[in-house]
Formats: sequence, C-alpha cells, structure tokens
Amino acid sequence: MSSCLIHRHRAHGARSQPRVVALIAGVLLAAAGCAPQNRSAPVPAGSDARAVEIADRVIEALGGRHQWDQLRGLRWRFGAEAGNEPRGNPRRHAWDKWSGWHRVEGTNRAGQSYVIINNLNDGKGMAWVQGTPLQGDSLTHMLARAKSTWINDSYWFLMPYKLRDPGVTLKYAGDTTVAGSTYDRVALSFDHVGETPGDHYWVYVNRQTHRVEDWEMVLEGDQPPPRHYTWEGWEQHASLWFPTAHRDTMFAQIAPTDTNHVNVFTRDIETMTAFPPGTFEKP
Repeated sequence: MSSCLIHRHRAHGARSQPRVVALIAGVLLAAAGCAPQNRSAPVPAGSDARAVEIADRVIEALGGRHQWDQLRGLRWRFGAEAGNEPRGNPRRHAWDKWSGWHRVEGTNRAGQSYVIINNLNDGKGMAWVQGTPLQGDSLTHMLARAKSTWINDSYWFLMPYKLRDPGVTLKYAGDTTVAGSTYDRVALSFDHVGETPGDHYWVYVNRQTHRVEDWEMVLEGDQPPPRHYTWEGWEQHASLWFPTAHRDTMFAQIAPTDTNHVNVFTRDIETMTAFPPGTFEKP
C-alpha cells in the first residue's frame, strides 16, 4: 500500500504556448493505507459542508469511493493536440496505486525513446534512453521528470477522484446555468501544500448527473480571466468512469482557427488488477 503522501503541483511545459499541459495543480497520490475518505468523513477544516457534499456525490457518480480504493492501478496515454494536430509526443503511463510504482515511456524531442520507472513514495527508480541505463545526475533528472509528468498527466485524468484528498479545501461558489443545464461551482484551493499554493480552480458539476463537465483556473502569478477546459468523452472501465478529452473552450471562442488552441486527451485507458511481469523492473 502506498503511504499518505500528498503532492501539490503544477505541470511543466513551454511558456510560448497556452499553458495547457503547463497548468494543472492538485493533490494526488492515492492515500491507500490511510482511512478512506467517504460521505461519513468530517468536513475538512476550511471547507464548507455543501461543497464537500457535492464532491462526495461526484465520486459516487464515478463509481464510488470503495471501487476507487479497491482499484489496483491504471495504464493510460496522455497527450495534447493543437489545431487538430499532435502537440509534442504522447506519454504512456502505468501506475500501481498500492505500491506507488510508476512507469512512463515515450519519445523525447530528439526522437529518442525513453523509459522511466520511479516510486512515487520514496523517489527511487531507474531510467533508460535508447535502451541505455542512466546513472548519476542524468538519472536524477529523469526521475524528477517522471514525477512531474505523472503529477500533470494524472491530474487531468483523475482530478474528480481527488476532491476529498487531504490538503484540498472546498468552497461552494454558487451555481450557473449553461445551455439549459444547471451547474454547481466548487472552488478548490490548497492548504499549505505544494509548489504553487496560489493556484485556484473552479469545478463545474452538473446538478443532474453529478459529473464534472468543465473547470476553470487562474494559476499563481496569472491574472483573470480564468481559462476553461471541458471534461468530456467519459468512458467506463471496471465500473469506474474516466474522461478522455479536455477542450479549451475559451480559447476556441476567441480564436477558433489559431494553432495555439490546445486540447488535452487521455486515451488507451486500462484498469489493472495486476501488472505484467517486469513492468516496474525493466524497459
């Protein structure tokens, strides 16, 4: 079981493009081995009861806290598109929630293949580029990169499951109606955790389906207006629901033909009861 680690983060990316793959914060790393957070859990300090109730309904609509806690792990592919063309190279992840082991592989900007295996609990791991094992500073750099990509890519994927994690403060921010649907807005902030505690997020929850359909964000150091991204293309795997697409709705309205309009996707989702031998041991 993984320990009760909390990682607050912002993903890293090129500042010359919209901060799409470079914008997300969150409290991650499933706290397996900790007391499960559920509807009977007390309201966290600083949060309000209505926002917490909405968050609990979100998790139930996804398949339930128990089902999430029992899930051994996941595999998925993360990437981005600009103007319907790939932006960068997609990354393939495998994550064992119970042990904390994580594997990410892909191709770097130089066209070289890489594999990084790291433990999110203790920071240990190994890495290969073009099949050659890395050591020393090169290995340290790659392990840090693996952690950063996991933090970014998994939060785009799993944020609705993490609303009740320790360190997350939830506030009810009113409701709004869009295209005939009513949404409750839940504001997320983070209590003295992570690298960018000044980030702010607002999650839009459909009042009828209890599903997250949009979120907006103002990151630390940025100024309003916030950016909006959809949560859509939901797929069910092992009785749990996961999003596959996030569209930059605000930027699309301002400049629909601009190639800087970047959408984020999650594909090839697999829920795992066990991982193939060697997944977290060799390239």
